[in-house]
Amino acid sequence: MRIIPCLLLLLAVSVFGQPPPATNDAPEGVRITPLARAFQPGEVVLVTLTAPRRVDRVGLRVFQQKLPLEPGLGEVPTNWWALVGIDLNTKPGGYLLRFELYAQDRIFARVDHRITIKKKNFPTRRLNLPEKFVTPPKASLARIKRESRLISGIFAEAGSERHWSGFFLRPVPGRANSSFGKRSILNGKPRSPHSGTDFRASRGTPVKSPNAGMTVLAQNLYYAGNTVILDHGQGLYSYFAHLDDFTVKKGDRVERGDLIGHVGSTGRVTGPHLHWTVRLRKARVDPLSLMEILARFESS
Repeated sequence: MRIIPCLLLLLAVSVFGQPPPATNDAPEGVRITPLARAFQPGEVVLVTLTAPRRVDRVGLRVFQQKLPLEPGLGEVPTNWWALVGIDLNTKPGGYLLRFELYAQDRIFARVDHRITIKKKNFPTRRLNLPEKFVTPPKASLARIKRESRLISGIFAEAGSERHWSGFFLRPVPGRANSSFGKRSILNGKPRSPHSGTDFRASRGTPVKSPNAGMTVLAQNLYYAGNTVILDHGQGLYSYFAHLDDFTVKKGDRVERGDLIGHVGSTGRVTGPHLHWTVRLRKARVDPLSLMEILARFESS
């Protein structure tokens, strides 16, 4: 995969050598290219680094995390890329991306670049609902806490192996009908922002895996109903909720387009639809952003 020149946003970078070797051995002409729909909370950024000569490995420090870059095509990798998630609650401002270039397992150069995250105004909805849809009964609180810990533990893992490749498929044909990041005030009480995207679909509509991954959860949850979580590798997860049923089990590997279940209305919802949440190294990001950025990357 490569990015065609018309998609490149060439940015100034500064290269700092770290002895040994000497600082004048640091490469010149390193190019950093971030690609995103917008540099705002909830977006996925595809970051590429192009070096003028061979680099054995590239690491990236961003948002208090360290992650590896993937080499591009070719026997002598000079193009490297990674997906970076801007979490839903990221505050506006400047953020440092620090790239560490390795040769023979030693850092020989650092490349710093700053991106500016702009504010995004998410919509707010106010609803008055039957209390049973707002406040769970006390008898269910222990279950809710247990399931919350389970899901948090899954999303906290970021294995080194990448299962997915290429573009991400839309899991159902229907259009998205609920805005990612929307704030809800239910019966006058603020709730957590909507951290996924909902798709219009009737009960029984097949749900397909958007890309390859390992099934790490397939069970009924209090809020989400019948749920499937796919681990696409390197901290990238898909979470599908409110299914009528699921056709996979924990431990199953799926490929892009494989059937994983059918649309339903299980859990705390009022009607059938598909809820799709994406986590990228703990960052809550819009699935539509992931799909669009990777489609551009794949077609370039």
